[in-house]
Amino acid sequence: MISLSGPRAGNGSALCQFQGFLMQMFPPADVLWTTAMAFDVFLIVFHRYDAEALRKLELKYFGVITTIVSIPAIAFLFINTEEKGPMYGSVTLWCAINPNWVLFRIIFYYGPIWLLILIAMVLYGLIGVNILKRKQAFKAISNDSFPMETVSHHDADLDDGNAPSQDGESTIAIYRPPPPPPPNRSSLSFRQYVLMPLMIFIVLLAIWVAPTTNRVASFTNPGYLSDPLLLAVGATGSLRGFWNGVVFITIGMKARKGKTGLDKTSHRTIT
Repeated sequence: MISLSGPRAGNGSALCQFQGFLMQMFPPADVLWTTAMAFDVFLIVFHRYDAEALRKLELKYFGVITTIVSIPAIAFLFINTEEKGPMYGSVTLWCAINPNWVLFRIIFYYGPIWLLILIAMVLYGLIGVNILKRKQAFKAISNDSFPMETVSHHDADLDDGNAPSQDGESTIAIYRPPPPPPPNRSSLSFRQYVLMPLMIFIVLLAIWVAPTTNRVASFTNPGYLSDPLLLAVGATGSLRGFWNGVVFITIGMKARKGKTGLDKTSHRTIT
């Protein structure tokens, strides 16, 4: 396996250090992006953010998340003591923060990750309660349309033509078309903006159960080694992108396809 090449090369090797850098950089970034998605859903449900407003936040997310994860990941490359060795070292399946630096692994890896997961759980809990309180919640799921705001319509398009004016004469009926609804504000795709982030979070939660269990077991019992648990760690941790891709293809692409079909139908209706 490619992941084992780092530990086999030795803790001080460039390959092991590079693996450690990647493991410190990207898994926490994955959790941060998933939390950002949960925050986006929170903004949609509670503050009526639309797609355009969410896109404006993406650059800010990118800057903040990249800064947060890159600083410790780069700094740990330069930490090496005679007593504990380099910060990055073998953790059986790949190189990450060396078990000799277990406190740093808790403070800069598992601790923040589970704190972010807890924050996302709270956000989705609030979101779920809010959605279930709405009468149109199940309709939104079936129609793949999450209402953003209520668009007001005039009850009548015609003024009363027989209404007398101030001088007693009748007035002529004047047609006043209703104002068009605000563009891109009436609804969003429920699958794309609510269901898909939720499923990605569930996948993330499942992914981190096995690695955390393995790390807690090895922390309490340094000689502990479980092949089934290591297999679960490898199957989930090494395939984070794969599982996210599965969610995107099964849910996100379906929502995009439905939106495309709806746009074509609307175009035919107009023409």
